[in-house]
Amino acid sequence: MTSAEYLTTPALGAVTGLRHGFFTRRGGVSAGPWAALNCSLSGQDDIEKVRENRRRAAAALGLPATALHGLTQVHGIAVATVEAAGWREGEGPRADALVTRHAGVMLGIVTADCAPVLFADPVAGVIGAAHAGWRSAVGGVIEATIAAMVALGALPSRMLASVGPCIGQPSYEVGADLRDAVLAREAAGARHFAPGIRPGHWQFDLAGYCAARLAAAGVAVVETTGADTLAEETAFFSHRRRTLAGGGPIGHQLSAIAVPA
Repeated sequence: MTSAEYLTTPALGAVTGLRHGFFTRRGGVSAGPWAALNCSLSGQDDIEKVRENRRRAAAALGLPATALHGLTQVHGIAVATVEAAGWREGEGPRADALVTRHAGVMLGIVTADCAPVLFADPVAGVIGAAHAGWRSAVGGVIEATIAAMVALGALPSRMLASVGPCIGQPSYEVGADLRDAVLAREAAGARHFAPGIRPGHWQFDLAGYCAARLAAAGVAVVETTGADTLAEETAFFSHRRRTLAGGGPIGHQLSAIAVPA
């Protein structure tokens, strides 16, 4: 049986008892456009294959599939707090981040170009996961996740955060609407744009922007994987790649974090 493949980052990986993974699309059972480790419950893929993919991902981090908690992601900034009882598969609230202080709960978000961000305060035993597309990132989902973790006893000065695989700056051409939204919040956001190939367009560094927001919020250690979901076709699903190809079905990769019970 093929194992689910995932990336880790050094600081989170060094925390005793903490498990995290930015999963690739490799090591699952789905076929066609969802091949192979599609972990999204909301697409057109066979639901039993998705469940097996999610089971493999959870098992790779040493937990059962029932530990995995996800959301109905809406590109907003709402944060859900997961208590010990959690919720049933597919019944996650409409939100784009989730936090918990309970061991045995796995927090998961799915992406296909947006930035997954995993958080931990090892002292408080509080973890978090956020889905940071550009709208959510500009709107404040990172800061909202930090605030929700603080409410559970965490401190930014003890937090570690990792920005996972997302669309890379060389791949991410954007228009004036996105750039204007970033600059309207903070003029210094201009440093995350490079000249675009076409007039009136720019190349946006989503991972760098998320990392800067984490640092500005006082997070002690901030890491990025450097992976580009559009450029690395065999490793990652990509919404932009699908769009450039004319549309059609798409899979999503999972990013997850947990403190096993």
